[in-house]
Amino acid sequence: MSSWYYLVSQLPALPVDESTKLPITEEAFNELCGRFLDKKNMTILKELSLEPPRKAKKTGSDFVDGWYSWERSLRMALGTIRAQRMKKDFVAEDVMVPADVLQTARTACGYDSPLEAEIFLNSARSKMMENSRPSDCFSTDAVFAYALQLKLASRIRKFNTELGMESYKKIYEQILEGSPS
Repeated sequence: MSSWYYLVSQLPALPVDESTKLPITEEAFNELCGRFLDKKNMTILKELSLEPPRKAKKTGSDFVDGWYSWERSLRMALGTIRAQRMKKDFVAEDVMVPADVLQTARTACGYDSPLEAEIFLNSARSKMMENSRPSDCFSTDAVFAYALQLKLASRIRKFNTELGMESYKKIYEQILEGSPS
């Protein structure tokens, strides 16, 4: 792995408080990385997602592969639990779900509020990234870890209770208007 001291040293700390504005946008981060990373690593960075591919494939980064494996198992566990509760079929990929990931999924599914469940899952994802963060903080994998944390922080900031309730009411009214009386 390459050492990216000049890149990493320019990155601002990401605030823990979800109400605090992020000090850097994903676009600014990618532009900054474009000045330092080679073509191969920029391709990995550009393809980086909070949603892993359904079928496992090597990305070229041990950290990203580990993240995708963990997230894939979490999503399969969530899908299985939700389907069981709704008495529906769910075809889970052939994914080994570790006990701690299964417990995380069970806890998330126990929340009455979807927003609270998402906040809990966001925290679990953040902890997973922190626990598997590369020991070399100036490595390429450290840059990818920062990118994922930034994506996660950006995503949770898009959640808004008032806007969500307005959208819910609008959709619900559309459903009622479209149903035969």
